[in-house]
Amino acid sequence: MIAELQCVVLDCADPARLAGFYHCLLGGEVDRPDRRWALGDGWATLHTAAGPVLAFQRVADHRPPRWGHPVHPQQFHLDFGVPDLDAAQTQAVAAGAVVLDDGAGTGRPWRIYADPAGHPFCLVQHGDGEAAVGQASPRSA
Repeated sequence: MIAELQCVVLDCADPARLAGFYHCLLGGEVDRPDRRWALGDGWATLHTAAGPVLAFQRVADHRPPRWGHPVHPQQFHLDFGVPDLDAAQTQAVAAGAVVLDDGAGTGRPWRIYADPAGHPFCLVQHGDGEAAVGQASPRSA
């Protein structure tokens, strides 16, 4: 092993706002002091309740990805396991998510959203209704 993953960093225009959005989705602690980085106006972090750390970095000319757009394509996406898609969607939208593809009529166990900065993410419900965090969904958003 050469290195360990410290965090996943998302570029955005407003780090505090995006950290707050993901805090609503995932719980945890926003801007917890950590020896690995300095906190400031251009950087926010979320130590999630499940353990992984998300970081949010201010980029002056941030151009959000646009779902299905060839000039502004997604660069990555996050999958979040949930026990109930409908309930999770209601809460995510209330927190600021935008529904990109609700899978209406498909019967598939995932839906695609954008966070307030435009980054796509999926809510995924696995077979028995339990959130299977860490398991990849059978598609690429």
